[in-house]
Amino acid sequence: MINRNMSEKNIPYTNNALLSLSEEIEHVADNVSQSVVSVHSRNRGNGSGIIWNVDGYIVTCSHIVGEQDEVEVSLNNGKSYAAKVVGNDPYSDIALLKIEDASGKDDSIIPLKPIEIADSENLKAGQFVLALANPYGEYPSITEGIITSERRSIRGAGWRWAAAADVMDNIVITDTRLNPGYSGGPLVNVEGKMIGLNIAYISSRGIAIRTSKVKTISEQLAKDGEIKIARLGIVTAGISLPSEVAAQLEPIQEEGLIVLSVKKDTAAKKAGLLIGDIIVKFDDQPITNLHDLRRQLLKRDAIGKAAKLIIIRAEKKTELVIVPEEEIA
Repeated sequence: MINRNMSEKNIPYTNNALLSLSEEIEHVADNVSQSVVSVHSRNRGNGSGIIWNVDGYIVTCSHIVGEQDEVEVSLNNGKSYAAKVVGNDPYSDIALLKIEDASGKDDSIIPLKPIEIADSENLKAGQFVLALANPYGEYPSITEGIITSERRSIRGAGWRWAAAADVMDNIVITDTRLNPGYSGGPLVNVEGKMIGLNIAYISSRGIAIRTSKVKTISEQLAKDGEIKIARLGIVTAGISLPSEVAAQLEPIQEEGLIVLSVKKDTAAKKAGLLIGDIIVKFDDQPITNLHDLRRQLLKRDAIGKAAKLIIIRAEKKTELVIVPEEEIA
């Protein structure tokens, strides 16, 4: 219903508010775009990338790089440079590149501006976000939206870059439209700080990997050039614990992972895990969802190291010892 008694003095205020919002978005876009580059692969075409640090490291998506050892990166000065593929992990869809001349030997390279990173562990549905890309190297592109779900994992049936378990974990789901070329670009908050790496646009939803995982994977790729992932050999699903079961745990824990299947000749089978067991702790760390377990299995020393596994079996707390094995792609 229109309020016909509304004072005309309110109209300039409304316009100023919209103008301020527009200017703030412009400011964020201009600032962040200096850290967004174009990545060109001979076999995969153009995508985007993110300047990770001043040493010339660039983070992008594995599905952009493919099996190339070298790609072309274009900075926002419009010039292109060869970039070595330092590491490429299809499991997480993260690749790490390096511009070899970024040390300053080539005077034509502008000073690199690394993107600012934000905490991605406590994101909330409704938060305003911006997605940026620069697939062609000169004209940054931007879309906006909100975080639509606090869910951290989704099944990726049919995705060529999906994990072996067909699940993508530690993600951000938004209604931000990701146009062709947005893969490898950043998802940022209202402060212009990166909270995710854009990877896909599925069913009108933008999917990004949280920066906490991007940081973990990129650090391992920089050191080892590859990711070694520990595996247990199980399929799980999240489950809520009955109050009498939760009370057995210190501190009280309301969720865990129920084991749906146990593969033969795996660490889980050797440890004695059974279908129906509920995993609640791994190596003394609470396990409430798939992300918690994956985070433990991504640790550098997880493979081959005996770990204490706390489970609920027949409503009673039970302790097992498990030795994770290396995931074979």
